[in-house]
Amino acid sequence: MKPIELDLNLLPIVVALCEERSVSRAAERLGVSQPTLSGALARLRAALNDELFIRSGGAMVPTPRALALLQPVRELLARVHEDILAPADFVPAQLQGTVTVALSDVGELVFLPRLMEALRAEAPQATLQSVNLPHQALEDALESGQVDLALGYFPDLAGTNVFQQRLFDHHFVCLIRAGHPHATGERLSIAQFMAMDHAVVRAPGRSQEVFERFLKDQRISRKVVLTTPHFLSIAAIVARSDLLVTVPHALGVTFGRSEHGLKAVAPPFEAPPIELRQHWHRKFHQAPRTMWLRALAARLFNDANDEYGRAGGAAAAAPAKAALPRSA
Repeated sequence: MKPIELDLNLLPIVVALCEERSVSRAAERLGVSQPTLSGALARLRAALNDELFIRSGGAMVPTPRALALLQPVRELLARVHEDILAPADFVPAQLQGTVTVALSDVGELVFLPRLMEALRAEAPQATLQSVNLPHQALEDALESGQVDLALGYFPDLAGTNVFQQRLFDHHFVCLIRAGHPHATGERLSIAQFMAMDHAVVRAPGRSQEVFERFLKDQRISRKVVLTTPHFLSIAAIVARSDLLVTVPHALGVTFGRSEHGLKAVAPPFEAPPIELRQHWHRKFHQAPRTMWLRALAARLFNDANDEYGRAGGAAAAAPAKAALPRSA
């Protein structure tokens, strides 16, 4: 049987089309024109004797052959990039292209400003991209190298192929209107917390689950009058109401100021901390680029260098232990 003659330069098309499901978006991702990609796809189809991608419902749907190729091609491209194309000595100042980190919206508040500042200083030719992906897509993106690091609270990234390192802990604080009768102290009482109307943020980020699970375990009931998936609007809503919202304390430091019409106060119990970590795929554990980025994150974000932890007031103080009432 005559061996297949295959141009290996065509292989990135498989990954790009499988993930983008669009010729135009795949072409943009690969930095080529749409006609160029269409011509390359035709050559790949001829070489492999398979349609590979079929247009259906406005999308390019992979055939079983294309799906079977996806993982081997990803691994091959990663090996080529890391073992063959990567420079022997990694110099951050020479780094070009995009550094991609996975962050929640609260994670962007905590990590992105200082990371951007450091990247501009150490790798000025690189660009920084933040993405927010569901668990399985994030693990796949770490494996393929599309995402360099995941920073924050990602409890689902616990498999053997994802390495992680603790950076620091954050906790929870309450935000209330600055003129609220309960805003006179630095800590709410149990009775005040239980009596107030609550707003609850159920954002795609997972940190709020820690607090909600704690309340459930302690059988603490609240009167919830507002549920929203967004943190962005919650400061304005609470500032114009008598609602109480419990948030990660980075938000308390940011919004618990007079100019926002809010005050951050400590909850009346010791809620569990949010352990923030950095995560990367084991394939890139020894990759110079990833090693540099991990070291940078560890240097910027740790217990001794937490700018929110150093901030004063109730938003930074760890909540004290208190007896917890239990609902029936």
